Amino acid sequence: MAVETLYRSTRDLETTFVDRKLADAHDQMLELAELLTDVLMKNVDGLSEKHAEDASIFMAKNRAVFAAAFKSNALALNELAPAAEQAE
Repeated sequence: MAVETLYRSTRDLETTFVDRKLADAHDQMLELAELLTDVLMKNVDGLSEKHAEDASIFMAKNRAVFAAAFKSNALALNELAPAAEQAE
């Protein structure tokens, strides 16, 4: 019988990983999303918690693109455009 080690985040108990680095990266992404949600909820009037969470997860998953955009490379955001828009 083989033994397999699985890793999971305490923030996402349903998702498991066989690689600790991937589990850590997922946990860090979720931590960033949680903090972003708090900031958005406190600073954007009328924003629902669901929209704040969705936007925060999107931004956290695309952290590198947003970091590049915030470092004077706004065109980096073009990477996030849907494929249909990029083909035009």
